[in-house]
Amino acid sequence: MTSVSSNGCVTVAALYQFTRFEDPAALRAPLLALCEEVGVRGTVLLAREGINGTIAGSENAIAQVLGHIRTLPGCADLDVKFSHAEEMPFNRTKVRLKREIVTMGEPEIDPTASVGRYVAPQDWNALISDPDTLVIDTRNDYEVAIGTFAGAVDPQTASFRDFPRWFLEHRDELLDGKKKVAMFCTGGIRCEKSTSFLRQEGVEEVYHLKGGILKYLEQVPQAESRWNGECFVFDERVSVGHGLELGKHGLCRACRRPLSEADMASADYAEGVSCPHCIGERTEQQRARYAERQRQEELARKRGESHVGATSQDPK
Repeated sequence: MTSVSSNGCVTVAALYQFTRFEDPAALRAPLLALCEEVGVRGTVLLAREGINGTIAGSENAIAQVLGHIRTLPGCADLDVKFSHAEEMPFNRTKVRLKREIVTMGEPEIDPTASVGRYVAPQDWNALISDPDTLVIDTRNDYEVAIGTFAGAVDPQTASFRDFPRWFLEHRDELLDGKKKVAMFCTGGIRCEKSTSFLRQEGVEEVYHLKGGILKYLEQVPQAESRWNGECFVFDERVSVGHGLELGKHGLCRACRRPLSEADMASADYAEGVSCPHCIGERTEQQRARYAERQRQEELARKRGESHVGATSQDPK
């Protein structure tokens, strides 16, 4: 079955739901089978705490998969954000079992019990413009580097696992003179856990952007926006801008970081092998493996095939 809708675009759905799955392993095979049957690609994560993923396909195929997911326990009100792509942004279909659907490493955190207050995109500007509000970007350093909200604090974390320790180490200076904390992430899922964590730590006025950056870029006109730059997404589009238009960033296949036009013009950039960010992080042996993988991908493209080694990151 085709993965392209009648208007020539691929429908992309970013989804998550925190709920209790007693046996997530039992849910995997039927979901994977349906995705493969209707031609949907992407990655879906299943854990005891719920479901998280980004999938792409024809509008009808996506509707069928979302319909199936909504029949799962606690998923009737599944959070979904839609966008479109000119081409299929995933190379294959993966349904994985995980300990957490977004890894924070704090087993006591339960977003179904307590989270921050949701703020609609249309109300976000007023909240983050308030001098009494501390605004925190909960994403990883490489994501923040290509775009964020004006005035937001960058934790400079390499992994979401680092967020709790970062907050505890800097809590006093962060909260000094601030009555409210507003947090945001790509699609909203990381803020479900980060706001729950702050509530557990006794911070009372905690807010987060409903639907994340993606919903804000979709709904808030650029002329009124407080967003600067582009938003990194975990698929072959790499980044999007206002109106969820395709961004200008490329992707390093070696380290999975987004690349600006200047990065791709650097002498340290070799497609699929290295970039200015990772040139000093990889060995010659690793770069040789990446070069061979890139060669195989180029040969596959010439044959009109997708090389299975060309995979995107898991959704966040």
